[in-house]
Amino acid sequence: MPVLINFKICDNSKDCSGIEVCSTGAFYWDEKRKTIAVDNKKCINCGRCEKACPVGAIRVARTKAEYKRIKKEIEEDPRIVSDLFVDRYGTQPIEPAFLIPQEKFGIQILESTKLAVAELFNHDSIECLLRSIPIKELFRGLDIKYRKIEMKDGSLLKKFKVKTLPGLLFFKGGKLVGKIEGYYDFKRKKELKEKIKSIIK
Repeated sequence: MPVLINFKICDNSKDCSGIEVCSTGAFYWDEKRKTIAVDNKKCINCGRCEKACPVGAIRVARTKAEYKRIKKEIEEDPRIVSDLFVDRYGTQPIEPAFLIPQEKFGIQILESTKLAVAELFNHDSIECLLRSIPIKELFRGLDIKYRKIEMKDGSLLKKFKVKTLPGLLFFKGGKLVGKIEGYYDFKRKKELKEKIKSIIK
């Protein structure tokens, strides 16, 4: 019987733990379709992928009755991927005090009397949610004004030539003085801190 994937709660990443533990190659990343896929002809129903998934998105059906039950459970599952971010990735909910609409960028950032840092992100992007820059730790003890801005259109990205989100823009006196784009994992935290220091010194 086939393996079922609940894509409602799956981040659909090529780094999927199911792919890593599959010994037969049944679980794989389909580069053409940009999605996790399963070749059920190669599957031996060992259940390793199911055990490896940290959110329970992978289910192995061993009988027809089990297949019908699991399929129905997935269809009726009301959850979405973002419901699991706090549990799985340890990210924190966005604090409303830091979040501003795009139209407030000028008055909040460009007109700031102190060093202002804007984090640009897209709330609909899994990449931005999973790879959010750890602001609190990076800016602890620094006298800055930090705001997080969701991109409703590409105007700010185009204006400041930002190609990758999430991105940090640093402003002094209304002028862009530094820019850091993209994701930095834990191993590169020191590198990120050094980049920030070089910008704000």
